[in-house]
Amino acid sequence: MAKTLELQFTTELGKMARLSVEEPIEPVDPAKVKQVMDTIIATNVFLSNSGSLVAVEGARVIERNITDYEV
Repeated sequence: MAKTLELQFTTELGKMARLSVEEPIEPVDPAKVKQVMDTIIATNVFLSNSGSLVAVEGARVIERNITDYEV
């Protein structure tokens, strides 16, 4: 089962931008995630098509099942 931690931010234009982290350490520590997201915003290291990241919107872990078939 593949897992991804999705970090959700609000941009300058009020749109949502997402950053994904593959295979996050579990259990996910919400306080650390919030701290990292605040640091990302403060350092302005990412720029989206709708401007800079300005606020934390949320975070979630996405799980997906993958079944490979040999053909």
